[in-house]
Amino acid sequence: MRISVAADSLDGVARLLPDALTALGHEVTTYGALADGVAESDPAAVWSTCARQAALDVAQARADQAVVACWTGTGVSIAANKVPGVRAALCTDAATAAGARRWNDANVLALSLRLLSEQVLAEILEAWFDTDPSPEAGDVAAISLVEP
Repeated sequence: MRISVAADSLDGVARLLPDALTALGHEVTTYGALADGVAESDPAAVWSTCARQAALDVAQARADQAVVACWTGTGVSIAANKVPGVRAALCTDAATAAGARRWNDANVLALSLRLLSEQVLAEILEAWFDTDPSPEAGDVAAISLVEP
C-alpha cells in the first residue's frame, strides 16, 4: 500500500513512523519534519501544512492511506479532515484504530506524539492495517452521509 506520513516534529514516536510503515510492507512518502531536508522550523513542517499534504495524497489517489502526527494529534486530524474525501480518525489505542477503519472507513490515521509509546504505536498500526471497512449496509450508508 502507498502511505503518506507526516509529522510536524521529531518528538515521541515520530522518527519511528516511516520505518514502522516500511517494515509492514508499505511504500512511504514523508512530509513535514519527516521529509529529507525539512527542519522542524521550516514552514513545510507546520502541522496544518504537512497534514494537508498527506491528506491530499489520499484524496488525489497518490496514496492509499495516510498517517499524520502532531503533539496532541488533534491539529493534524482537523487539518486532514478539511480535505474532501478524507476521513481522519485520531486514535490512541488499537481498539479505536480498528473501530475507525471498520465502522468509519477512515483513510487517515491521526496520532498524538505525546501519548504513544513504541509498543502502543505498533499495536495501533497493526490494528489499523489489519482491519477492513465494514460491508454492512448500515455502516456503508452512515459513511455516505458524511461524504461531501
